[in-house]
Amino acid sequence: MIFVGDDWSENHHDIEIQGQDGKRVAAKRFPEGLDGVRCLHELIADQANDPGEVVIGIETDRGLWVAALVAAGYQVYAVNPKAVSRYRERHSTSGAKSDAGDAKVLATWSAPTGTTTAKSPETASWERRSRSWLVPISG
Repeated sequence: MIFVGDDWSENHHDIEIQGQDGKRVAAKRFPEGLDGVRCLHELIADQANDPGEVVIGIETDRGLWVAALVAAGYQVYAVNPKAVSRYRERHSTSGAKSDAGDAKVLATWSAPTGTTTAKSPETASWERRSRSWLVPISG
């Protein structure tokens, strides 16, 4: 099982992939569009053999990119961007937006509570309260 955070913008997607231990196994930026989706599929294929073993958290529930993720058979969850922003404000010294940092938060939140071992008790507790922010997307 791998957990993917996808922080999207109009022009690109910042991706972080975490293993079950909560450690980053890959991080990349891909362009928006078909080439970016292809590259993401290739990166995921390097880490997982079965699409059912891939859980993705992304800050939107629509568009070509999301449709391609769902069609591939990944478990895709929409996360309210405000939730990520509030988390960043509480846990970052500057509170400044970081696409890579947001991708990390999305990957961590994609894991069921207690699945990864890299979470602090504070983070795990906050996650249990915030799971309602994850909305499953199906095809």
